[in-house]
Amino acid sequence: MSAAFSMNELNSFYNDGTGWVCRQCERELPGEAITTNSHSRAFREGESESKTPTLANPALARWTDKTRRFLTCPRCGITEGVDLA
Repeated sequence: MSAAFSMNELNSFYNDGTGWVCRQCERELPGEAITTNSHSRAFREGESESKTPTLANPALARWTDKTRRFLTCPRCGITEGVDLA
């Protein structure tokens, strides 16, 4: 078995339809921290008016580079390679 997996077979992350979620952090965070917020996602992410915008889901992974070969979780730092084939 290779170190990289296809997009549907990642060990540390899964795609919930809005992005890649870290399995470990999702288990550690209470459900309210991931799903319940008083403002819409547009006001918590990106160009929000706040100086410290927060992600709608703190367990949401990010791509490490433009080639999208590795996902990393900003919360716990776990990184996993993605096979694009």
